[in-house]
Amino acid sequence: MELENLPKHIGIIMDGNRRWAKNKGLPIKLGHREGAKTIEKIVRYANKIGIKHITVYAFSTDNWKRTEEEVSALMNLFQSYLDDYSKKADSENIKVKIIGRKEGLSERLKDSIEKCMEKTKNNTGIVFNIAINYGGREELIDAVRKIAEKVKNNEIKIEDIEEKMISDNLYTKGQPDPDLLIRTSGELRLSNFLTWQLAYAEFVFVEKYWPDFNEQDLEIAIETYQKRNRRFGAK
Repeated sequence: MELENLPKHIGIIMDGNRRWAKNKGLPIKLGHREGAKTIEKIVRYANKIGIKHITVYAFSTDNWKRTEEEVSALMNLFQSYLDDYSKKADSENIKVKIIGRKEGLSERLKDSIEKCMEKTKNNTGIVFNIAINYGGREELIDAVRKIAEKVKNNEIKIEDIEEKMISDNLYTKGQPDPDLLIRTSGELRLSNFLTWQLAYAEFVFVEKYWPDFNEQDLEIAIETYQKRNRRFGAK
């Protein structure tokens, strides 16, 4: 792994928590808890080696279709995780940002989100984006609405709309697009994750379920990325 050629931003689709638990005869919520532990471990290591941004897909807008019991367990996990993690992240110089729609989240969870972001906002290490109630298409809809409102109010003209303006109205405003996407559990799709931002990312798919993913797996994914010839359309 070449430390001088690290991806600036890594996106992770943390797939396989439920299957990991089922394979071990455990309740699904324990799979999610183990997955949360893995997130901490990976973000800590990414920060240590010099990755500047990491975005994890924690809960999609489609995940509301899961059973009420599982959704409730996930929301409780997010809340307790953020309340606890804000202290660790602050001491480790990690800046936490929650991206996604706040609609549908409980007031307690929204309060935990705000407190966690506020507590870590001045940290200068890795920016850790947690996508909760997130959908890539929904993010684009929200961006289009913001831009349309500016056109309506005569703040901008239609011909002013270009790529940077769209990027500046996304949840990840001010951050570089991911260079590398990692998805665990062997699935080979984006599942509505960072639809705009991943246009030129390198994809690495890992067979392991997310709770089994470790620091060495992250290194291997980065090494794979470093071996790719990124031409961006050039010959």
